Amino acid sequence: MIETSDKSDHEVINRILHGEKDLYAVIVRRYNQRLYRVGMSMLNDDAEVEDVMQVAYINAYQNLGSFAYKSSFSTWLTRILINECLLRIKRRSKTIIMNDEHMENEMRQRPLAENQTPVTKILNAELKTILEDAIQRLPEMYRTVFVMREIENMNVAETQECLSLTEANVKVRLNRAKAMLRTLLADYYEKEEIMHFHLTRCDRMVKQVLDRIERMD
Repeated sequence: MIETSDKSDHEVINRILHGEKDLYAVIVRRYNQRLYRVGMSMLNDDAEVEDVMQVAYINAYQNLGSFAYKSSFSTWLTRILINECLLRIKRRSKTIIMNDEHMENEMRQRPLAENQTPVTKILNAELKTILEDAIQRLPEMYRTVFVMREIENMNVAETQECLSLTEANVKVRLNRAKAMLRTLLADYYEKEEIMHFHLTRCDRMVKQVLDRIERMD
């Protein structure tokens, strides 16, 4: 395969649409980390997030021809993942409560180590584990904005487009997420190690997505 890691999304997608479907692996590898982190921020279920990622990649592949670059590809792909996550949440019959005071009370009452995932076992440093747990304690409406803005470095415009929020709401939620975390943590964290989608899992995701694309043809 010709080296494509330095190619833009537009270049890679154009080649995929002209028959080089194996290059979709470049897209999968490029966005595994972001989709995993955003998915975990919403679903907090490691296995389900992997499944949602596959669904998002396949949906994106099937609609590549209609992608019109009205927004960045990364924003478009993230939005597909978020829509699938919201469907899963709806199927669970979970209600996303939008009252800030209620959500903050819920966070304070939730035990620190509740809902441990395999991710926290991978992160063996004590500080990283505590931070991982603290992020999972955040109410979903704040956790997702925090992960997108602070861990994935998505800008305000991308975040508000993905979540259908106003710029003001993005900023308010991020500030509240930070305030909640400050009650538990120092202001230092290593964002590259948080919710890490490590190499072997990345390889597996690429294989699963490409296998499913192969069966579609």
